[in-house]
Amino acid sequence: MSDAGLAVIGVTACNQELGLHPFNIVGEKYLLAIADATKGWPLVIPALGHCPSELILPRLDGILFTGSPSNIEPHHFQGEASEADTHHDPKRDATTLPLLKAAIEAGIPVLAICRGFQEMNVVYGGSLHQKLHQVGGFIEHREDKSTAVEVQYGISHEVQIEPGGLLHDAWGRSSAEVNSVHTQGVDRLGVGLRPEAYAPDGLVEAFSIKEAKNFALGVQWHPEWKVLNNAFYTSIFNAFSDACERRAKRRVR
Repeated sequence: MSDAGLAVIGVTACNQELGLHPFNIVGEKYLLAIADATKGWPLVIPALGHCPSELILPRLDGILFTGSPSNIEPHHFQGEASEADTHHDPKRDATTLPLLKAAIEAGIPVLAICRGFQEMNVVYGGSLHQKLHQVGGFIEHREDKSTAVEVQYGISHEVQIEPGGLLHDAWGRSSAEVNSVHTQGVDRLGVGLRPEAYAPDGLVEAFSIKEAKNFALGVQWHPEWKVLNNAFYTSIFNAFSDACERRAKRRVR
């Protein structure tokens, strides 16, 4: 294992202006999920608009691609221009999209959550509905922002889990209940992605990468939220942790 006895797990940051200066920030819930629910320690990967993946990937045992208030710029998936008030983060796009592809090719275990899930779909040639609630045929996937955060991240709907995949192997059951705090969703599924779970309206809410050399799972919901209080969410982080621990042991031989 690594020198500190822990797997080193990268966590992607967002680039956001606070006051007069740009900051690289990560939601604490993602860092706590790594610290509390894995045998690893988080290391923040800044969104500077570039990333020397050939230098950092050999030093990492896994990467968590986080959720974010921002959306991927639609030109990355040949989508129509987004509405003027849409929150984008071009430096994150320029950092995480190539990093995700490089991590998968290098056999780094990857867990991608919400925006990270959407990044994975886009990297593999998929596209996104920018506003699911305007498409028709979908249930309400957005949170009620007028409620307390515990309500916003509370259980929202069930997902049906496909047999034989990473998610089913981790959980051992064919369904689970999840939260739902997203506006965008999968339109066209990326090439080589295997659906792992569906929402009641048929929306793909989890997938894995068929030809990945290691653990590579994307989920649309937020399993990092109070992960230790939810057995399903814990099972996801346990599976990710096991893959990171195996890589850590190999990396330091």
